[in-house]
Amino acid sequence: MFLHRQELQFKSTPDEPDAVYARKLQEVLGGQYGEITVAMQYMFQGWNMHTPGKYRDLVFGIGAEEFGHVEMLATMIAQLLEKAPLGITDEAVQDDPTVAAIVGGTDVQHAIVAGAGARPVDSMGNPWQGTYITASGNLLADFTANANAEMQGRTQVARLYHMTDDHGVRELLSFLLARHTMHQNQWLAAAKELQEEGYEQLPVPSNFPQRQEYTAVSYQYQNFSDGPAAAEGSWAAGPTPDGKGRFSYHDGPTTTAPMPPPTHPDARLYGTTELPDTVEKVAGTVQDKLHKE
Repeated sequence: MFLHRQELQFKSTPDEPDAVYARKLQEVLGGQYGEITVAMQYMFQGWNMHTPGKYRDLVFGIGAEEFGHVEMLATMIAQLLEKAPLGITDEAVQDDPTVAAIVGGTDVQHAIVAGAGARPVDSMGNPWQGTYITASGNLLADFTANANAEMQGRTQVARLYHMTDDHGVRELLSFLLARHTMHQNQWLAAAKELQEEGYEQLPVPSNFPQRQEYTAVSYQYQNFSDGPAAAEGSWAAGPTPDGKGRFSYHDGPTTTAPMPPPTHPDARLYGTTELPDTVEKVAGTVQDKLHKE
C-alpha cells in the first residue's frame, strides 16, 4: 500500500525563474543516477528480497524517501519554469522561437509537452529507463550498486550546486547532498554487516563453489595495457580483500588459445560463408524438405 502525504521533506523556493537551470536539474531527477532510478531500484530490491527483516525494511525505508526526493525535484523544476519566458523572440534573434529556445539551452518540451512542469527525462531529454535499476536478489551486489548510485548522484548534485547562484535552489541541493552522504554510509554499513553476519562474502556470489572456477587466474592481474605503473598497486601483490588468496602480477595476457575456424550457421539464415552460393541454396532447400530444425 502506498499513502501520499501532500507535503515536502524540505522547504525550498527558487529566487527567480530559470528555464535553463530547470533543464540541468532534470539530470538528477530522470538521469541514470537520478532520484527516479534510486527510488525504483530500492523498491524493486525490496520486492525481490527473499528474506524479511532489517535489510528489507532498510531498502523500503530509503526507497520511500527517494520518491519524496523525486517530488521535491519535480516541484523545484516546476517553480523554476513557472514564470520563465515562453521563448518568444523578435526577428533580430531568431524567427523560430523553438530554435531560439534550444539555442538558449532550455528544454522546449518543458513548455510544449509538460506545460511548464517536470518530465521523467534526463538533462538531454532522454526518457528515464527501467534498465537503469539494479535489483539482482544478491544483497551484497545490490548494496554495493546502491552505494555507487549514491556516489554518482552526489557527484552530479555537487556539480549542479556550482552551476547556480540561486539561494533557494542551493538550499535544496544542500539538503540532497546531505541525504546522499547518509545513504552512501548506510549502504556501505549494510554491505559490511551482511559479510559480518555471514549472509554474503566476497567474491559475489559467495555460495557458488569457487573450486568450479578456473582458479589459476582467480587472483592474477593480467596487464593488457602498456602502463607499467599498474604493477605498483595493492591489487597486484599481497593478500586479496576476500581473504582467500594473494594477488600476483603478470605483464601481458596469458591466453594462448588459437582462434577456432569460422562457424557455419544454418543455410536458411543466409549468412555469407566461404561456400559457393549454389551450395548454400541447395543445402537450404534440402533442410526445408526434411523439415530439419
